[in-house]
Formats: sequence, structure tokens, C-alpha cells
Amino acid sequence: MLMNSSRKLLNLSTRQLLAFLEISRLQSFARAAEQIHLSPSGMSMLVKELEDQVGARLFHRTTRAVTLTEAGQRLEPVAQRIVQELRGLESVIEGTQDAVRQQLRIAATPMVSASLLPSVIRDFARVHPQVRVSIADLDVSQVRRSVLEDEADIGFGFFVKPAVGLVRQPLCKFRLMSISPPAGDRQGLQSSQPWNKLATVQLVSLPFDNPIQAVIEKHLAGIGRSSGERLRFNLIGTIIAMVRAGHGQAVIPSFALEECLRQGLVVNMLREPVAHLELYLVSRRGKKPGATSLAFAEAIRKAAAQLAG
Repeated sequence: MLMNSSRKLLNLSTRQLLAFLEISRLQSFARAAEQIHLSPSGMSMLVKELEDQVGARLFHRTTRAVTLTEAGQRLEPVAQRIVQELRGLESVIEGTQDAVRQQLRIAATPMVSASLLPSVIRDFARVHPQVRVSIADLDVSQVRRSVLEDEADIGFGFFVKPAVGLVRQPLCKFRLMSISPPAGDRQGLQSSQPWNKLATVQLVSLPFDNPIQAVIEKHLAGIGRSSGERLRFNLIGTIIAMVRAGHGQAVIPSFALEECLRQGLVVNMLREPVAHLELYLVSRRGKKPGATSLAFAEAIRKAAAQLAG
């Protein structure tokens, strides 16, 4: 029976039905939990809630297999139909929203916000006048949290390592470069220099636990530099200002090249080895970016590729 003895209306959730269908399909609680990004205990709780609602046991469980009970077999086509109709309703609602003014919420690290987003948003607004873009300029950990907690639709940053709950999409690679204070008439992009030229100079750096700095530190360790005593700042913009004031040199990604040239710094691309950092679009796992988000991401990719070039 799919109705309990009191014949009351069932209060089923989409998550319960999805969990039920995945277990039926995979014949495993553990594999189903991985598929929809739940813990095994969370999956078991959803099934228990569903069984309490329908008033019947839905699965036979043994050490070798998970199979449907008679009640589970009767529920399966109903659950499939409900989930399919809800997905169809979601598409209809999204289509209705596309016809009215939309909001695209973006989280990005500060230098990405300053270097890439202003011109991209301007050009994007010309092509998509119905979309209102809002930006939160945050450090990389806050970008991650904002996307995970659905405060932002998509995020942009240098996510060096995979982040739990996020899907990373690479957009463009930026080369690591050294920046130095202006020296007489010597300023601007010089050419390149090996990492060992930084063996003894005073360095200004990001915090050691910053993912960009973690990559830089590996290369500095290769020339015998320890993490040691340094001026460390949270924002690349602050580092650029400190270098310009003569507090030392720094290693940063070349996406900040235009700002460094505007400040009159001496810039050298680093070699031996050549090293890159990759800019990523991040979205919440299980939430497919909409057409508007993908269109904006493509605009960012083109702008980033032009800046990297």
C-alpha cells in the first residue's frame, strides 16, 4: 500500500524520491549516496522518512544486494512519473524567468574582479540587457563558500586544488611573473628571468596558506628559498602597492600585468621552469549552470585569454 491507514495525503519530498530511485537503479545504498552527493547515513535517513510516509518497507537488504519489496515495486513507476513532471515544471519555470529580467550573481577574487570583470560586464550588458549582474569581490575561500551556499550562481578564482562540493571548469592559464620597483628609466615588461634571480632578494608575498602562494612557494623552494620572514598581505593589489613603494619584489600571476604596467613596475616573466596558474569557473556540484551563466563564463574566458596573450 502506498497510502497509510489513515488515508492522509502523503508529504513526499523530491530528495526522498530521488534517493529511492537511485537505490533501485544501482541496487546499493552506498553507490546511490555517492551519486547524489549524500553520506550513507543521510541516504538511510531519507529512505526511512519515505518508508514512514508510505507506511511500508521499500527494500529488501542483504549483504549482497538491495532489492525492491512489493511496495517498492509499486512506488517505483509513481516516483519516476513525479520526478519527471517536476523536472518538466522546472524547465517551464526557467523558460518563464528567461523572458523577464534575470539576475546573475557572481563571486570572484578581488584582482579578477578588478582586472577582468569591469569590461566583461559592460560588454555583456549590451548583448544581454535583460540580465542584471551583481558581483561580490571576495577571497578564494569566501568565493567557495558563497557558491556552495547558493549566494552566488558561479564563481571565478585560482582554485589550485579541487574543492569539495564544487565543479571546476578551466578558463585560461596565466604565467607567473616577478615584479620589482621602478628603477630609473627601467620599467614595464622587460622579457623573462630565471627563478634563481629571486634567490636573495627581499620578497613580498601572499599568506602562506593562500593557494596561489602555495604554488609559488614550491618554485621558491626549488631555488633554496624558505618561506621565512616576509611581508605578507591578503590581496594582490596590496602587494603591487608595496612593491611600488620599494618594500621588495614579488611573484604574482600575469593576470595582474596591466595593473603592474600602469603602476610603472619592472615586470619579468619567470622561466626555468615556466610556471602557470589556471583561472577556473566554479559552480555548485549537482546544480547545472544556466544558459546565462555559461554565456558570461564564455565572455570571461575570451577576455582572460586576451589578457594572458
